[in-house]
Amino acid sequence: MMKYLKYLLGVIAVLALIFFGRGLMTPNVSYSTEITVDKSIEEAWAVMNDQSKTKEWLKDLTDIEHVSGERNSVGAVTKYTFEQNGESSTILETLKAFRENEHVAMDFDMEGVMHMDYQMNLSEKDGKTRIESSTVTTGEGLFMRSMVSFMKGTMLAQEDENLSNLQALINNNTTDYFPKPEPAIEVAEALDAAATEETQE
Repeated sequence: MMKYLKYLLGVIAVLALIFFGRGLMTPNVSYSTEITVDKSIEEAWAVMNDQSKTKEWLKDLTDIEHVSGERNSVGAVTKYTFEQNGESSTILETLKAFRENEHVAMDFDMEGVMHMDYQMNLSEKDGKTRIESSTVTTGEGLFMRSMVSFMKGTMLAQEDENLSNLQALINNNTTDYFPKPEPAIEVAEALDAAATEETQE
């Protein structure tokens, strides 16, 4: 019995060394993915930056709350709430860079779990827009660094799904983000007609 117990403890010790050793040797994981949409870079950016549509492409997102700073300004903080399998989690986003129609970078912090350095870059060619995301994820503490080192495939699959949802959302967009102003002469004619109707009454 003692022989088997020692063997079991030895196996557990080896697995623990492998697990924590992975965290020491892999302090962070990085991955990237990209999509191409059949829309202009201005429209693609507008859809991506429209918070009323964010729940349609970020999986399990249930709430977005502005915390501090001016939206779309460096330093602005936003709280995202996700729910999965009946459990809620929150992530704080701090905006690091914002160049309209081109580039956005932010830090995502899940307290006690992980930190994510996230960027999205847009480029346009032949009427199509390429959107590329890149992420560097670091676990909080040795245990979570070890966990994160084994989760790269899962996190990349999640990012692929989110960007696939965004791709469909942009390609199927019907919201007019750039309405053309009515010609001044038509506005003047409409005002004159309204004034005439009031006079006749």
